[in-house]
Amino acid sequence: MADDLGDEWWENQPTGADSSPEASDGEGGGDTEVMQQETVPVPVPSEETKQPKECFLIQPKERKENTTKTRKRRKKKITDVLAKSEPKPGLPEDLQKLMKDYYSSRRSVIELEELNLPDSCFLKANDLTHSLSSYLKEICPKWVKLRKNHSEKKAVLMLIICSSAIRALELIRSMTAFRGDSKVIKLFAKHIKVQEQVKLLEKRVVHLGVGTPGRIKELVKQGGFNLNPLKFLVFDWNWRDQKLRRMMDIPEIRKEVFELLEMGVLSLCKSESLKLGLF
Repeated sequence: MADDLGDEWWENQPTGADSSPEASDGEGGGDTEVMQQETVPVPVPSEETKQPKECFLIQPKERKENTTKTRKRRKKKITDVLAKSEPKPGLPEDLQKLMKDYYSSRRSVIELEELNLPDSCFLKANDLTHSLSSYLKEICPKWVKLRKNHSEKKAVLMLIICSSAIRALELIRSMTAFRGDSKVIKLFAKHIKVQEQVKLLEKRVVHLGVGTPGRIKELVKQGGFNLNPLKFLVFDWNWRDQKLRRMMDIPEIRKEVFELLEMGVLSLCKSESLKLGLF
C-alpha cells in the first residue's frame, strides 16, 4: 500500500525542465522583461529643463549692455570761447576792420578806401579800467564849459550808442558823476514812441543822448534829430550781454550802426568836427 502510494506520487510529479520552477520562471520571465524594456518610451524632458531657450534670451541682453553709443562732438559756441579767453579792449582798428568786412561785397576798392577814417577822429579807447563817468571825463575834460554854450534844439553834444534799452538805462545811471546838471534824453524804442521823442527834442535843449542805433537812425530819417552839432559819439564797445556778445557781435545792431554812420557821421568825422570813442 505504501509502495503504491509512493509510485503514484512520483508519477504525478513533473519531470525534466518542466519540473524546475526556476527554469520556467527564467525562460518565460526573461522574455517578458526584454519586451518590456524595448517598448518602454524614453521620458521627454520637461520644459523646465530646457535651458537652451533661456540662454538664447540672455545672450542679446549681454550684447546690448556691451554696445556703447558714440557721442557726437559738441560744436564750440562763442560763449565757450569767450568764457575761457581774457577780454581785450576795443581799438580803432577793430572798427575800421569791421567796416571793410561789412562793405567789401558792396563797394569797389576805391569806395572802400574812402571809408577809411583818419586816426585824428578817434579818441583814446577805454582800457577796461574806467567807469563810464571816468572815461567821459578823460575824453572831454571841458564838458561843463561846452554844455553851457550849447543852445540848439533837436540835437545833442554827446551821443552814446549801446545795444539795448536796458543797457541804456544802466549807462545813464552810471554817468551821474559826469553829467551833473546836463539834460539827458533816452533814445530807444522800448515804451517810447518816435513822435514823443521828436516833441521832447523840439521842446527843450538836451546835452546828452543815450540809445540804440535803430531808434537814432529813425529819428534822423524823420528829421527830428540833427547830427551836425554833435561833438562826441561814444560806442558802448566792450560791454557784453549774458551770451558774452558785444554790441558789434550782434548782426542786427552792427547793420544799424553802419547805416547810421552813412547818414552823415562819416563825413563829420572826416571834417574832424566829430570825435569817436570806444568805451
